[in-house]
Amino acid sequence: MINIIDFKENLGLSEIPVELEKLIYFQNNISSFENYSNGFGVFIDDKSGLRSWSEDEDFLNRLLPFAQANGTGSFYAIWNDETNNPLNQMPIVVFGDEGGVHVVAENILKLLHLLTYGTEIWVEYDQTYFYKDDNSYEEPEDLGEYLKWMKGDYNLGQVEEPDSLIKTAQEKHKENFDKWFGQYFNEN
Repeated sequence: MINIIDFKENLGLSEIPVELEKLIYFQNNISSFENYSNGFGVFIDDKSGLRSWSEDEDFLNRLLPFAQANGTGSFYAIWNDETNNPLNQMPIVVFGDEGGVHVVAENILKLLHLLTYGTEIWVEYDQTYFYKDDNSYEEPEDLGEYLKWMKGDYNLGQVEEPDSLIKTAQEKHKENFDKWFGQYFNEN
């Protein structure tokens, strides 16, 4: 169970996006960690994963890790792109456990829509994507409940082409994110 007060305090925020607050309620009361989308779960993070990329305070302050992205250690973070947009309109990035950092969603609601696909995200050095092998895919236990919740709260159905949502987010934010990120992490 995620304590919402502890979650906010950990991020240094008095308020979090309503979409994230509702997702935490869903995870706590209707489903559970990794049971509504494979490999995904909201968690309270101490930024140790981020610190493996950079210890710079500006870097750490502008990223808000909030969820596990897959079962191998990748995680999602909200990137404060300093556009003065509300937090729920800021881009979501995924940090891969074996390298690779990518813009994955335009905002938190777009990420929630991506999760309706039901599979873990794959994070490679040069790309990120969702993949579903029809021969071995096992639907998450509570995916049906998640789909019902997404339809009821946001009027969104199951995403059929998750990579198109990722592509749209990258077209909008990748260049700026890569430039900003490059100040703190040099791949060479």
